[in-house]
Amino acid sequence: MRESQLDPATPQASVLRLGAPAAVAAASTAVCGFVAWTDPTTPGGAIPVCPTKALLGITCPGCGSARMLYALLHIDFSRALRYNAVGVAALALLVEAYLRWTWGRLHGRRIRGWQHLSWAPTAVLTVALIWLGVRNIPFKPFTALHV
Repeated sequence: MRESQLDPATPQASVLRLGAPAAVAAASTAVCGFVAWTDPTTPGGAIPVCPTKALLGITCPGCGSARMLYALLHIDFSRALRYNAVGVAALALLVEAYLRWTWGRLHGRRIRGWQHLSWAPTAVLTVALIWLGVRNIPFKPFTALHV
C-alpha cells in the first residue's frame, strides 16, 4: 500500500511519513560518530585538509567545520565558535529547519521555514561571501579567524 493510499490518521501513515526524517537523523548520527571517532583536531587524521585551503591557500567559509562539529560534540562552545562561528549559526538554522520539516511530516502538512523565503538564498550567499572575505583579511584582529 502506498503512502498516498493510507488514512493520514493511522499510525502506519505516520511511520511512513517519518521515513525520510529518520534517514536524515541516521545519516547525521553517523557523520557525528565519525567526526567524534576520528578527531579532526589532530593533524594528519582521517579527515583531510580543506581542498580550498590546500589548493588556494585561503580559508573558505566552511573551513574548520569538522573541528567545529567535534567541539560541539564535546560541548565546547567557545572552541566551536573559534573554529567556525558562522558554521555554528548555520548548524542551528539547519537543526531548526529539520525540526520544522519533521513536525510537518509527522502531522501530514507542509510547514514553511526560513529556507523557503524568497530572500533566503541571497542572504545565505551574502553571509558566506562576507565570511570568506573577513576570514582572509591578513592583519589583526582578523588573523584570529584563520583556522
